[in-house]
Amino acid sequence: MANPHHDDTAPAMRDDAAAPARSETFQNPGLPPHVPRRADGDPKAAKRAEIQVVVLFTLSALASIAFVVAYFVIDPDLKGYLLGIGEINLFHLAIGVTMGVSLLGIGLGAIHWAKTLMPDEEVVEQRHPQVSGDDDREAVAQTLSHGWRSSQLNRRSALLGSAGGALGLFALPIVLPVIAGLGPRPQGLYTTNWAEGTLLRIDPSGAAIRAGDVTQGSVFHVMPDGWVGHEAVEEHGAEEAMIAKAKDQVILVRLDPSLIKSQKQREWGYEGIVAYSKVCTHVGCPVALYEQQTHHLLCPCHQSTFDMTDDCNVIFGPAKRALPQLPITVDGDGYIVAAGPFREPVGPSFWERERPGLMGVE
Repeated sequence: MANPHHDDTAPAMRDDAAAPARSETFQNPGLPPHVPRRADGDPKAAKRAEIQVVVLFTLSALASIAFVVAYFVIDPDLKGYLLGIGEINLFHLAIGVTMGVSLLGIGLGAIHWAKTLMPDEEVVEQRHPQVSGDDDREAVAQTLSHGWRSSQLNRRSALLGSAGGALGLFALPIVLPVIAGLGPRPQGLYTTNWAEGTLLRIDPSGAAIRAGDVTQGSVFHVMPDGWVGHEAVEEHGAEEAMIAKAKDQVILVRLDPSLIKSQKQREWGYEGIVAYSKVCTHVGCPVALYEQQTHHLLCPCHQSTFDMTDDCNVIFGPAKRALPQLPITVDGDGYIVAAGPFREPVGPSFWERERPGLMGVE
């Protein structure tokens, strides 16, 4: 039965054999005519190009030396006004500009050298097996030798000397900040503003704390007397106050004495009240989350967890050592004071941490 939707008048599909033949390959277009450069045929132009390259490399070398001078001479805190930008740190501007000019001189010199003096030939190499024979390797060696001679380094000693000087001196702006920026050993981690008799004050209100006001489960975030709030900024300056905030912060908690497992923790505390550094021993984040039921301290940055009933030893997370304990007692008026400084460095662990006379007694 005929298909009622079939159109008998539609043209039949063409036989593939009747299709015109298609070319299986593209015709090789060849290379465009070679246009010689001015320096290829004019010795004076070649000499001018050489001088220009030497000037660029010399500029790079001078900029590298200027970087070193600026790094040691200019005050890192020196400020100035730059049109269109406003106030700017002149030390950063100087070392940035000199490093940029040093790199720019090397780049422009290398490009100008390649564009004007390097061999200017068009070469077509047909595909060949990846494994090279002895003849091919010998040909490569000869090509490299020819390239060395054709680059004119053996005849243009000024080019070689200026390029070597620029590249050698450019290492200074890269290496010098790395070496000098390492700074001194982290001796500051050994000392804090806590000392015997220092009053514990609530941060940021500055109120002193009586032992009788610390109930079980209560948490106080404290700082040493003289280093709390705006008074610390006015007396010591913003920078010193910020440094103190970073390493002096302490968390004060009252525990049930029967839960405390460490004898040292009992002796350094007062009737179940214990004080520990808030600075995480992993990377220094503030350990400020206290879980009342489990008596765990949690660092919010990387979830290091410390057990307050077991001398704040690490029970979870990347931290590798316990939080340092601050020994405390009470004065004649019943206020909580430090019984001495920390016995070990606060903050992240580091390889110089061990030091006689500062480690706590277990």
